[in-house]
Amino acid sequence: MAKTKSAYFCQNCGYEAPKWMGQCPSCKQWNSFVEEVVEKSSSKVPEWRSTTTTGNTKRANKAAIIHEIVYQDESRILTPDQEFNRVLGGGIVPGSLVLIGGEPGIGKSTLMLQLALSIPQVKTLYISGEESEQQIKMRAERLSQSSKANCYILTETSTQNIFKQIETVQPNVIVIDSIQTLHSAQIESAPGSVSQVRECTAELLRFAKETSTPVFIVGHITKDGSIAGPKVLEHMVDTVLQFEGDRHHVYRILRAVKNRFGSASELGIYEMQGSGLREVSNPSEIMISQRDEPVSGVSVAAMLEGMRPMMIEVQALVSNSAFGTAQRSSTGYDTKRLNMLLAVLEKRFGFRLSAQDVFLNIAGGLRVEDPAIDLAVIVAIISSQQDIPIKTSLTFAGEVGLSGEIRAVNRIEQRIQEAEKLGFDGIFISKFNTKGLDAKKYNIAIRPVAKLEDLFSALFG
Repeated sequence: MAKTKSAYFCQNCGYEAPKWMGQCPSCKQWNSFVEEVVEKSSSKVPEWRSTTTTGNTKRANKAAIIHEIVYQDESRILTPDQEFNRVLGGGIVPGSLVLIGGEPGIGKSTLMLQLALSIPQVKTLYISGEESEQQIKMRAERLSQSSKANCYILTETSTQNIFKQIETVQPNVIVIDSIQTLHSAQIESAPGSVSQVRECTAELLRFAKETSTPVFIVGHITKDGSIAGPKVLEHMVDTVLQFEGDRHHVYRILRAVKNRFGSASELGIYEMQGSGLREVSNPSEIMISQRDEPVSGVSVAAMLEGMRPMMIEVQALVSNSAFGTAQRSSTGYDTKRLNMLLAVLEKRFGFRLSAQDVFLNIAGGLRVEDPAIDLAVIVAIISSQQDIPIKTSLTFAGEVGLSGEIRAVNRIEQRIQEAEKLGFDGIFISKFNTKGLDAKKYNIAIRPVAKLEDLFSALFG
C-alpha cells in the first residue's frame, strides 16, 4: 500500500506549500492553509457518456488553431421565470456550471426546486443531500407544480452513485443541493472539507463540459457572507449567483456576481409567498412607498442595475448629535461615499453637518452602487436637515463631484422613460446629459442642472 502524501493548500487562492505557513506568500492571507491529501486512491474515475441528447460529441484533447475551430451557436434553455433568465444573461447555457449562494433559510432550495418543476419540456434531476424524498415532495406540493413536472428526485451524497444515476436517467439539467454535502471516494476527508468541495466541484465541472449538461450547485455561505469552501470554487464555476434578502421580509434579490455568458451586474427580484417565489416584473412599484403627504428626508432616485432601470426611494435622517462624535450610518449605500458627499456639502456650501448624526437608508433592502444616486442622497440629506419636504412627483439622476458639479450619467434616456412610465412630473439630470437628448418626445419635465447651487435654488428657494 502506497504511503499517503499530503500538502498544505491556501483556502483563498489555492497556493500549495509542503508545510504549514502562517501567511500565504501568494495572496497575503493569514491562517488560510489547511492540510489535504495529495495522492488519490487508484479507483477508476467515472467515464462520462461521449454524447448527449443534443448530439454534441466529446471534445478532442488536442490543440487546434483558432480559425479552424467550428463554432456552433447553441440555443439556451429558456425558463418561464423571466427574472432568472435575465440574471443568467438570456437563459440556461448548455454545459454551464452555476453556483448559487445565500444565507440559511433565504429560499435557495425553493428557488432551485421551483426551477426544476417549471420546465416540463426538459428532463431535470434534482439531487439533495440535505432532505429526504418525502420532504422534497411536501415542498413540491406546496409549490403546486409537481403534477406536470418532468423532474426526478435523488437523495444521495456519493458522487460515484450520483454519476451512475445520471447515466441511467440522462437528464438535461442537474441541480445539486448542496455541494457541501457531497463526498468523493477520490479524497480521504469528511464531506464539506476544502478538499472534498473542490474535488466534487471539479468532477461536476468535467461532466458539465464534456456532456454539455448544465449543472446548478447550491453553496452555503460563511458568517462574512462569502461562499463556504475554498475561494478557488468561485473561479472554477461559470456563473456565481447570490440570493440575498432578509428572512423577516418577503422580497428576495438574485444577483449575478460573476457570469461568463452575460452581464455580471444584473439582478432579479422575487416575492416570497406561501406558494413559492413570485417574480416581480416591475420592482419600481415596491421600492417606492405610497405616502399620503410629503415628508422631509425622502427622495426618489432613477438608477440602473445592469440593463434594468429602477426607481428607488432614498431616506435620510439628520439630527443633532448627543455624543462628542457624530454618527454616520448607511444601509444599502457605501458609507465612504456618504462621508464624501457630506464633506462636499460642508466645504462647498456651508452646511454644518460635522456635529450632526446622519442616517441613510435605501428602501426595499437593495444595495446600490450606481453613482447616479448621489443627487437623490444629497437632496434627502438637505431635506431632512432643513425639514423641507420634497415633492413626491420629482426624481433625480446625477453624479456629484468633489467641487459640487453634477456630472453626467450613462443611459439617461432609459431613466427618463422609467420615470415617465411611473407617472413622475419632473426629473433633475445633469446639464451635460442634455447633449443629443430630445426632450420634446417625453411627457415629463426634464430639468437640467450644472451645479448643486442650481438644484438647491430650484428645490428650496
